[in-house]
Amino acid sequence: MARNKKILLVEDEERLISNLADKLRAEGYDVSTALDGETGLNMTRSASYDLIVLDIMLPGLDGLSLCRMIRSDNKTSNIPIIMLTARGTEVDKIVGLESGANDYIVKPFGLGEFLARVRVQMRQPAPEPGLKQDELSSGNLRLNLTGRRVFKGDSEVKLTNKEYMLLAVFMRNKRAVLSRDFLITNVWGEDYLIGESDKRTVDVHIRWLREKIEENPSKPERISTVRGVGYRFEG
Repeated sequence: MARNKKILLVEDEERLISNLADKLRAEGYDVSTALDGETGLNMTRSASYDLIVLDIMLPGLDGLSLCRMIRSDNKTSNIPIIMLTARGTEVDKIVGLESGANDYIVKPFGLGEFLARVRVQMRQPAPEPGLKQDELSSGNLRLNLTGRRVFKGDSEVKLTNKEYMLLAVFMRNKRAVLSRDFLITNVWGEDYLIGESDKRTVDVHIRWLREKIEENPSKPERISTVRGVGYRFEG
């Protein structure tokens, strides 16, 4: 019998962490909780987890520092991390993602959205052996998080900030179908007004990104369109 997936929640709002833990347990996950960063760090060192959900604003050891420490430890470096925060500016998202987070959810959020994000991370394939922890890689495409540089084979690909963030989100969510709303939230921000014209903005940026990373942009193989839904990064 397969074991239940184990999730660690690190959040100092007791009501929120209780609600999230209850919902995750109802979904069949084995959930542990910590109310501060130091406790969370000790728990990552004493047990194995399949996912860590981490608040940025924590007493003592803050979430960004904890995320970097998790990523720097060989035992925990490949565990997916979802960050929770009340801070939703583009700069905050960049800092969170570059600290090693796989996804970023801005408070307040719906429990349905939260569970969907958890399921996406649980479906991700294991990282490639030997991959540097500050890099994302797929085929001949390599994204360096520390230097904010992208390489296709041995050649560097020059991307705009939005193109870089789009690619990072795609590579962290390989083979998952991502809606335009999801991409807007994770790249443009929670406060970005989402209308039909805004969704077309996503399409335009993805067209530009395809022109830089696809062998044949008119017949894309890396970023496929899922008609009526959004996009999927194939690799």
